[in-house]
Amino acid sequence: MICDLESAALGVSESGVGQFDVDLVLERLLDKGKIVVKRAYADWDRHREIKRSFHQAGVELIEIPPTQHSGTSGAGIRIAVDTMELCYSKQHLDTFVLISGNGDLTPLVANLEANNKHVIGVGSSNSASKLLIDNCDEYLFYEDLRRKAEVPPVLGDVDESRAEAFTLLVEAIQALMRENQQTLWGSVVKQAIQRKHPSFSESHHGYSTFSKMLEAAEAAGIIKLRKDQRSGSYVVTEFVQS
Repeated sequence: MICDLESAALGVSESGVGQFDVDLVLERLLDKGKIVVKRAYADWDRHREIKRSFHQAGVELIEIPPTQHSGTSGAGIRIAVDTMELCYSKQHLDTFVLISGNGDLTPLVANLEANNKHVIGVGSSNSASKLLIDNCDEYLFYEDLRRKAEVPPVLGDVDESRAEAFTLLVEAIQALMRENQQTLWGSVVKQAIQRKHPSFSESHHGYSTFSKMLEAAEAAGIIKLRKDQRSGSYVVTEFVQS
């Protein structure tokens, strides 16, 4: 994840949705997989109010001082150089996330794609460059992330003792469905939960195995399961949304 904070913060400000929330973006990206590198480029003296949230999220803060003649940040060149260095030095990375709406970074996107990398862009719908959007393999609008985060999972009639476990389960299934996961194996669902909640353990919620937790969710009318005959593992076949 490479964050051009000057561009991202400006876009969010112009959209009128408050300050840029890095946790909101990271939560959405974890739906897609593990985040290996997290960097944010900015003149951090200008963003002291959100600097702490980046620290707490484990993001490496790269200082980009303002240029003397304009007072603006010259992050674009540094981002392009550092990102391509990552591309060449860590060839196992197959996806790059660029949080920016700056059209000047379009050549960087093209270079990453020329090196067989999948590029996901993140930015504000009102200010992101159309050229940048069109050149990314996928582009997520920050405003959409906010709207989806405000919609709680529907659990139906579930007692309080199971609510936390089932909420984690439903959020993971919803995330996998958004990513068009073809087969929702129980193990894949558990991995999706653990990406966002590394300390998750079904035993903490009173279940001896994750399969037991899935069975309880099915009994509560939240999901439907099928047992794979070959492996004996559960597959989630349906999420009952109400």
